[in-house]
Amino acid sequence: FLAAQTLLATSRVPCLMRVPEATEASLKRALDIGAAGVIVPMVNSAQQARSIVSFCKYPPRGVRGVGLVRAQGYGFDFQRYVRAADDATAVCVQCEHIAAVQAIDSIVAVDGVDAIFVGPYDLSGSMGRLGEVEHPDVLAAIARVAEACKKSGRALGIYVGSAAKAKPFIAQGYTFVA
Repeated sequence: FLAAQTLLATSRVPCLMRVPEATEASLKRALDIGAAGVIVPMVNSAQQARSIVSFCKYPPRGVRGVGLVRAQGYGFDFQRYVRAADDATAVCVQCEHIAAVQAIDSIVAVDGVDAIFVGPYDLSGSMGRLGEVEHPDVLAAIARVAEACKKSGRALGIYVGSAAKAKPFIAQGYTFVA
C-alpha cells in the first residue's frame, strides 16, 4: 500500500489498485489513498460482487465510510469529491474460479460492477488443469465470461503471458490486457 500511495500521490494517471482481498478494510484503504478504482480477486458470486460495490460507494448507494484523507482532499475538497466519487470509482472483479464462470450472468448483472478481469491460471487450476490456459475447456470457460460481459456491456480484461498472446484477446474486444 505504501508504494501505491507514493505512485498515486505523484501521478496524474488514474490508477486501479488490486487489493489483497474483498474486505471492507482493504477496499476502503485503497480508495482512501486515492485509487481511481479497485481490482478484487476471487469473486465467485453476485452476493460477493454486491458487497464489494457497497464497500466502494458512499451512502445511500453503499456503506463506504468517510475518512477525510487523501482521496477526499483531507476535508478541504470533500463535497466535490463525494459528489463525483461513486460514479468515478471503478470496480473490477476478478473471475478466476470455475464457480465465478458458473455465476457470471448474475455477477455482471450487479449494478456497480464495471469490469470483469479473467485470471486464466487460477481458473485453469480450479478446473483441474493448472497452467493449461490454452486447454479447450479453459478457453470455453473464458469465452463464456466474454459472452456475458459483451451482453451486459461490462468491460473485459485478462492476463496473458506475452504480447503475442494478447493480440487475439484484443481482437475479441478485451480492453484491459495485462
